Amino acid sequence: MADHLEASVILPSDPASVRAARSYVVDTLVEWGLPSDSDVAHTVRLIVSELATNAVQHTFGQSPTFTVDLALDRDERLRIGVTDSHPRLPKRLPAAVQQDNGRGLVIIRWLTAECGGKLRVRPTRAGGKTVSIELPWAVPAEPATAAGQQEP
Repeated sequence: MADHLEASVILPSDPASVRAARSYVVDTLVEWGLPSDSDVAHTVRLIVSELATNAVQHTFGQSPTFTVDLALDRDERLRIGVTDSHPRLPKRLPAAVQQDNGRGLVIIRWLTAECGGKLRVRPTRAGGKTVSIELPWAVPAEPATAAGQQEP
């Protein structure tokens, strides 16, 4: 595999784009060697769903699109970022706050940490923000045949 792979898609800030973002990311990762039914693929699906949902719901119509970027470095680290043009950075809610929503970033942070990764929030030069995760990339090796046996 190449030392560095990148992919990107720009989607409208619309609820239907959440599914499109999720599919785009997983399809790309499968092309890069991640089994679609792996635990990592399922975790990434949920993380991307939360990131994209946040980009749609919390920009209050002030970001007409959002961008999903993927980068894989030297078969070691996977980065997924979602960028929107709304300037407000996400805020961590206190645990005692009782709300029906607003827990997406908590879910993302927990899932990312469980995978040995980290979450970052950075303002963009254009005045928006990028919320990104970085995860270790560990794709299972191809199944090896038993010593001395040949495949049919």
